Amino acid sequence: MQLYGYWRSSATYRVRIALSLKNISYQSIEINLIEKGGEQHSDYFHALNPTELVPVLVDGGLRINQSMVILDYLDEHYPQPLLVPITGEQRYLIRSLAQDIAVDIHPLNNLRVQQFLTHQMKVKECDKQKWLKYWIMEGFESLDEKLKPLAGKFCVGADVTLVDVCLAPQVYNALRVGVDMTKYPTLNRVYQTLMQHPAFIAAQPENQTGAPTN
Repeated sequence: MQLYGYWRSSATYRVRIALSLKNISYQSIEINLIEKGGEQHSDYFHALNPTELVPVLVDGGLRINQSMVILDYLDEHYPQPLLVPITGEQRYLIRSLAQDIAVDIHPLNNLRVQQFLTHQMKVKECDKQKWLKYWIMEGFESLDEKLKPLAGKFCVGADVTLVDVCLAPQVYNALRVGVDMTKYPTLNRVYQTLMQHPAFIAAQPENQTGAPTN
């Protein structure tokens, strides 16, 4: 199994967490999204994924992009532990909460949006930071309210689920742009717990081979 990604990519981070939770061995192949104009635009990576986005998972003859689909694949083919229950109402609750993060919050602060704001729209850095913080905080306010009655040790009860896998990278992004996480007590508490979990520690961006060493 091979995972093409970038050390600080939120979507790649999600997949790393799942692979770590499931104890799946894989080869990590770094696609640097910043240097030399971005390796995602190279002919080599374009041939792998014409949308020029990470992550891409290769498992035998199968090649998948889109992190949430990759996570579905891992749950179906490597089910220990499951991130989403196979049946029951919680299956849909967990999926909807995960998509609150992956579909509604993350796309508004990912790298290509930031690059468009900077290079095409000529937005000042301070204004770009306001944009990033606004949309993260807007999403976190409702997410914290939703999770308050559901959270136990983790986002939904006592077990790690897909919601936690999506939450950790998004809080990482929030902290990078200066969001005050104490405003979201449930999210903050769960995140602090996740940061003590061995699988989440192993998946942290700074613990990847592509991360800067200085």
